[in-house]
Amino acid sequence: MSDTQSEKTPGLSADEEQEVSLNQPPRAAVLHEIIRYQGDQELERTLAALWWSALAAGLSMGLSLMAMGLFYARLPQGESAQVVASIGYSAGFLAVILARQQLFTENTLTAVLPVMTSPTLANFGRLLRLWSVVLLGNLAGTLLVAWVMLELPIFDTKTDVAFLEVGRKVMQNDISQMFAKGIVSGWMIATMVWMIPSMEHAKIWIILMITYLMALGDFTHIVVGSVEVSYLVWAGDETWRSFWLEFALPTLAGNIVGGSFIFALISHAQVRSDSGKPPSRLLKDKPAGDRRRKDDQK
Repeated sequence: MSDTQSEKTPGLSADEEQEVSLNQPPRAAVLHEIIRYQGDQELERTLAALWWSALAAGLSMGLSLMAMGLFYARLPQGESAQVVASIGYSAGFLAVILARQQLFTENTLTAVLPVMTSPTLANFGRLLRLWSVVLLGNLAGTLLVAWVMLELPIFDTKTDVAFLEVGRKVMQNDISQMFAKGIVSGWMIATMVWMIPSMEHAKIWIILMITYLMALGDFTHIVVGSVEVSYLVWAGDETWRSFWLEFALPTLAGNIVGGSFIFALISHAQVRSDSGKPPSRLLKDKPAGDRRRKDDQK
């Protein structure tokens, strides 16, 4: 008996062996290629398509501040309120990701992988083009939705105060904290993007889990935070100088470092270092008819 045969569990039928082979989790290389392909598609989109999608994402991110403010305004004060209100933070991410809108921190992973795979000047140019358009679109949408939430008679006074408190909590961080927390936030979003292709049926739960933890840990995010802090600026509680220098720039740098230079580089290096081919033991042991049926399915 060959070594291959001795490793198998005895008593399995041919159909059962095929079921085992078909139910293996995707290799890291497969996930890498799925995300790389998605990133390559994003890099090929027109400026107009990127801009409008990014603007829509910025507007949708207003749902996060809206949901958290509504929760805080209706919950008793105390630390336990954050445990519940943090669920609202996920609202904007769910809307943006499920609607396939352009979110900057998602693109710090998906659009980076094609560049890492083929690091040419042309690809770097495509990446900078996408990043700049998506970031500007996201920020334009967040500033607009924050102004609308403040100026239009939509919410009661208690909810308006809750919006201010959410923004003030963000601005309690100094520049180094904005940057450090932004690194963790960027890494968490990149982790979420990496997980979704292998668990597409559980996408909603993955988004909820990751973004809820981001809110619970008070990690800074350039897009959601722009809604929260710009609300303070429109209300006269902060200046635009503070918005850009104390919040936006350090948080943006942290998100890029966490999402691209840490997670994407490590994930890319992991896949490139794995030169082995996928296991084919089970496929070799199947009858020829089973192999042909599997090939036909593909």
